Amino acid sequence: MDSAEIVSWTRLIVLLLALGIAAWLDHKERRVPNEFWITWSKPAIFLWTLDLLLVEAEWYVFATAAGMVAYASIAVIGRPSLKDIKSGNPLDIAVSAWYIVGITGVVQGLMMHTDESLLSVISGDASEAATLWWSTFAVFIPIFLVDMAWRMRLIHGGADCKGLMWVSILVPSWSSIPLIYPESMETAAIAMPPAIALLVWGGLAFLILPIIMIIKNLKDGKTNLKLIWHAERMHVDKVLQSHVWLLSTIADMPNGDKKIVHRTRAPAKTPSLDKLKTEINILKENGVEVVWITRKYPLLVFLWPAIIPMFLFGGPMAYMMPLLGL
Repeated sequence: MDSAEIVSWTRLIVLLLALGIAAWLDHKERRVPNEFWITWSKPAIFLWTLDLLLVEAEWYVFATAAGMVAYASIAVIGRPSLKDIKSGNPLDIAVSAWYIVGITGVVQGLMMHTDESLLSVISGDASEAATLWWSTFAVFIPIFLVDMAWRMRLIHGGADCKGLMWVSILVPSWSSIPLIYPESMETAAIAMPPAIALLVWGGLAFLILPIIMIIKNLKDGKTNLKLIWHAERMHVDKVLQSHVWLLSTIADMPNGDKKIVHRTRAPAKTPSLDKLKTEINILKENGVEVVWITRKYPLLVFLWPAIIPMFLFGGPMAYMMPLLGL
């Protein structure tokens, strides 16, 4: 293998290892500390730097890549304010200087390649220098989309957001990792960024979960069609110790009787610990020992196995559209 192939395979190994650890932490603790992403950002930045060194990139390409890293770092270390900078905090000053370097690289790149737009890069008419810079600047797209999705609560978990931003840095383009079946990617006119492709593959993996739940519940003799595709039964005493949403509750009927009711959806807002304890006590007072729950599955748990189809086929749209004749 040549140097570029070694870097690509190393990047894939780092992706599998780090995202696997993050998924495990998020599954067990429902939290991935910022120190984890800071630690694993080092090999991601190092491998990206090696890529740019191998193609002998100009200084402003390195500076643009630094700007993309600076933008992603906001999710982990925050954005320094003028007050922080004036106070003389070394970290805030260093981050601010990093921002200036990134902005300088973006401005220089735009000045150098305004005559070669992103469309010319997509069509293959741009020069190698323009293609390299635009592909570096394009890392802004998945980071921005993930950031907006988190702010709009389309992605709920902070660890999920940081993980996808980290993937954007680790895998800045499709040429960054080896693909087993690259034919569809090579013929596709437009391909979604690797981090967004991983998110889509993860969403497709999530669609398998209802099938698994239905089989599991039918095997256990549970036939409630409204619940068996996403929920399961659990002893009421285990609810507090588990990462689940409680679906069973006691409702007061018009005739004064009490009836156990099973919600089909998880609550829009996770109830406080005190409120959950109160609901459990009410259930137990009414003789309920087994309740319906739905588990809280972190997105990272589905992103990790989604690496396999991404590694095999690349982006899902580039592979599926030809199958549909598009």
